[in-house]
Amino acid sequence: MIKNEKITTPPASIGILQGITRDTVIELAVALGYEVTEPLVTLYDVYNADEIFLTGTAAEVIPAVTVDGRAIGSGQPGPVTRQLMSSFSDYARSTGVPVE
Repeated sequence: MIKNEKITTPPASIGILQGITRDTVIELAVALGYEVTEPLVTLYDVYNADEIFLTGTAAEVIPAVTVDGRAIGSGQPGPVTRQLMSSFSDYARSTGVPVE
């Protein structure tokens, strides 16, 4: 999730998949100048995020604009998410990584 242009992701130690796509997006975000942290997050944090996105092999980077029926931020994909979507797409295509 993104709040004040800082990216927060739950730590892999709580059971989320520490996959190649997630790791690559973190590397790209840092290269773009974003701060990325991995604290424990609450549902309150999620509801109050400016933006949220998910990562996955097939999905790449996909915006989440609602959670539990609540709009996140403006209810539209935000600028940081769009930038990461573009950066990941460029990276995947430049490295010959097959994308679906």
